[in-house]
Amino acid sequence: MKTLRQVLSIAVLALAISACANYNYPSQVQLGETLPEAKGQSLEGEIVIIPKDFAGEMTLLLFGYKQDSQFDIDRWLIGLDMTETPVNVYEIPTIQGMAPRMFSGFIDEGMRKGIPKELWKGVITVYEDGDQIQRYTGNQNPNNARVMLLDAEGKILYFYDRGFSVDALKAVRNLVKS
Repeated sequence: MKTLRQVLSIAVLALAISACANYNYPSQVQLGETLPEAKGQSLEGEIVIIPKDFAGEMTLLLFGYKQDSQFDIDRWLIGLDMTETPVNVYEIPTIQGMAPRMFSGFIDEGMRKGIPKELWKGVITVYEDGDQIQRYTGNQNPNNARVMLLDAEGKILYFYDRGFSVDALKAVRNLVKS
């Protein structure tokens, strides 16, 4: 008969294996489509339904799938700020797997420690629908942010997933200004 320690070890191993993120989804994004709905929670604790809760305004979403995505997201945020691009911007950490959902409070608290409180509203973490979003936007090269510009109806105007570039920033700015 197995000991409690062996049973727990097997359970932890099974959980770890099932929680492993898959980083081999190619992008399914088509310009002009409506972004599939996903539920997230801002660091302020507000439940947000993406893209429904952004209706009526042009919105830029910066999806990140790994902690290392933050470097790319930060370059986008700095570029948007320095060019005074007039668009609502949200960071969307999108985490797949059962283990991250179990530790979502711990993960979110870690993010709160590194982000000024006045910016918490603009960070919306997606756990439950994380795999769905990653399957849609693709997650190959997961250190790159997924940059998505939505119109006021939630339709995708722009999508970019190759890392920050000045040309990509200019393309976003041109669409925002038109």
